[in-house]
Amino acid sequence: MAMNGKVSYGVFAMFSFVFAFFLPAVQGQQHLAPAPSPTSDGTTVDQGIACFLMLLALVLTYLIHAADASLVV
Repeated sequence: MAMNGKVSYGVFAMFSFVFAFFLPAVQGQQHLAPAPSPTSDGTTVDQGIACFLMLLALVLTYLIHAADASLVV
């Protein structure tokens, strides 16, 4: 018995519909505590500034050494 292509696509579409719409609704019925709100004590900002300053120091060091090497020749 060969299955018709339209039937198999219809079954696939029905399962996709069930899993896409009904399964999240069932899982949403669970009463879990909400996620805590994000807090920031400034360490992320400090780390970002430190990374920027380290990158700036690296670029300046490269430029100074490149200029010094061109004067030696």
